[in-house]
Amino acid sequence: MTTQTRHGRIGRGVGGSSNTSVEVLLAENVESLGQQGEIVRVKPGYARNYLLPHGLATVATENNKKMVQVHRQKLAAREVDRVKQLRGRAEALSKYSVTLEANANDEGHLYGSILANDISKALKAAGHEVDADQIKLEGPLKELGMYTVKVEMHQQVKTEVKVWVVPAASRK
Repeated sequence: MTTQTRHGRIGRGVGGSSNTSVEVLLAENVESLGQQGEIVRVKPGYARNYLLPHGLATVATENNKKMVQVHRQKLAAREVDRVKQLRGRAEALSKYSVTLEANANDEGHLYGSILANDISKALKAAGHEVDADQIKLEGPLKELGMYTVKVEMHQQVKTEVKVWVVPAASRK
């Protein structure tokens, strides 16, 4: 059955009219529309001609909505457990201090510098799994001394670790 719309176009009964919308469940992130797992309302033609054929979305049936809700609850529970585990690791890390040896001149200036990667390697060697991108340095460490370095393990889990930069033992 075809009908005349108010703009003079011919549309098809269900979903062909330009003033209706359909709900779709996004299977992938779609720029300027939404993230994977979101339910969004779009024009029927956009869903029928682009989103559905390209596998970017599926029709948001009641069953699909329930499955997404169950999946979100599982992900939320997993995230809570992960944050709890990270908090325990962060607490252990905050009680630890790492010592790094570096070559320095008599005034205490390093010939090189200590970077996040160096701190990460030392922490991993001590049994603390901390990646270099989790270590937040304001800049490379270029002098001997004690530094308090921020570590961001998760958006909700942040801690600090003491880093001692000491002169390398001379080899004679």
